[in-house]
Amino acid sequence: MARHNRIGRGTDQQGADYMISYQPDWLQQVKVTRTLENGRQSTKTLFRNPESKWRVPGPRVRTRITSRQEGLDFEIGVSDPHRVIKRIVVETTGSAAGDSCIQFTIDDGPSPKRMRKGASGG
Repeated sequence: MARHNRIGRGTDQQGADYMISYQPDWLQQVKVTRTLENGRQSTKTLFRNPESKWRVPGPRVRTRITSRQEGLDFEIGVSDPHRVIKRIVVETTGSAAGDSCIQFTIDDGPSPKRMRKGASGG
């Protein structure tokens, strides 16, 4: 059966809007990290997968993140037939971000706590 991507949306620390195309049987969340002017980093959860039913993911994972304000549009595809990948980190420089780095952390799902909750019917 075909695995169709879902569309999610989020807003980062600076108010930029993002669209996330994701596979609901793999993705748990996307976090965005920016380096601030003072050198410190700020991390925000950009998107959490709202689906509560988790299925075994397929051997290939695809995620696309776009932001018109940041000048970003990228898609990653990973072949993972043995389901060993837990996290993917993508570091970018958007055209609107200038020299600053924008880092996206793409986590698989679910966390062990969420799995226990789902297993108990909650």
